[in-house]
Amino acid sequence: MSDVLDEGPFFHGTKADLQVGELLTAGFRSNYRPSIVMNHIYFTALVRGAGLAAELAAGQAEPRVYLVEPTGEFENDPNVTDKKFPGNPTRSYRSREPIRVVGEVTDWPRLTPEELQAWRDRLAVIEEQRGEIIN
Repeated sequence: MSDVLDEGPFFHGTKADLQVGELLTAGFRSNYRPSIVMNHIYFTALVRGAGLAAELAAGQAEPRVYLVEPTGEFENDPNVTDKKFPGNPTRSYRSREPIRVVGEVTDWPRLTPEELQAWRDRLAVIEEQRGEIIN
């Protein structure tokens, strides 16, 4: 681990229906730029951040937030940390190693339809500008 600010708990947001004990791995398409296959699996220490990721994830299934634990080394996510924001205000991390599902969080704060649309609009602008994803 390099300058990691948290020891957990950690969360992962998705639209996948996962089971306790399941391992999440890198190698899937980015929810924010589907043309990119990600080299890392992403997670956060903020349940609200995982909720946002779940809401924005591809697909029509219900968004879900899972309690997860890293199985190996992880680092601050450079997409939202020092290269774009000082420190790690989003408490976001990534790992090349799998993360294990240890539970599901069912009482996470949902975004309003207006908040969700504002995030989608913001991401569309980033896509137009082709902001770099550090993979």
